Amino acid sequence: MQKQFNSPVVIWLRLILRMVLFSIALMWPAGTWYWWEAWAVVGLWTVFGIVITYYLLQHDPALLAERLKFVPLNKEQKSWDKVIMLIFFIAAIGLYIIPGFDVVRYQWSEPLPPWMKVIALLVHLPCFLFLGWVMRENTYLAQVVKIDKARSHHVVSTGPYALVRHPMYTVVIVLLFAVPVALGSRFALILAVFLMVLLIVRTYLEDRTLHSELQGYPEYAKQTPYRLIPWLW
Repeated sequence: MQKQFNSPVVIWLRLILRMVLFSIALMWPAGTWYWWEAWAVVGLWTVFGIVITYYLLQHDPALLAERLKFVPLNKEQKSWDKVIMLIFFIAAIGLYIIPGFDVVRYQWSEPLPPWMKVIALLVHLPCFLFLGWVMRENTYLAQVVKIDKARSHHVVSTGPYALVRHPMYTVVIVLLFAVPVALGSRFALILAVFLMVLLIVRTYLEDRTLHSELQGYPEYAKQTPYRLIPWLW
């Protein structure tokens, strides 16, 4: 049954469903399909989703199964992480819904200038490359904080993990701001700040968990002292 659930056909259908829901979350609040910035964001994420899904199907289907879980909750997950990720999941939906109301339907705030939108769209490209690099290096990159004993979880210190201990968080924080800027929404940026704070808190708690439960992590932390920003923090 589990193999059927994670079969390539089901995985591609789940990706399609995600992108359809993503498009609806952006377009429905706007009240129109004629919003080029939203289509540009959907197009970028769709291409990335197709490329990374194809790559992981070929090279790391276990990681793909972890990343495609719709709700980031798991029975092996830490209790504090369940609370943080539930709040993050709900708030992140707002990150997609608010721009349509803000920029298009009700025009609550002055849209950001076109040059900022274009830069934010272009920022997605190196972020996607970096995400792919992180996923290639770390097969234990679950959506939840847990020690994956079933897959012999061990410390990963190569690639981006030689620069910072939590490179996924670094790039996700950048994208949290790139999406609302690309859509031109000032109000959504306020929510992006809240989500960033949640991720920073989660990084601290996850780091503490890994120190105490993952063999070799304290030594790795001494070797790679920076959590999110190389040579800074």
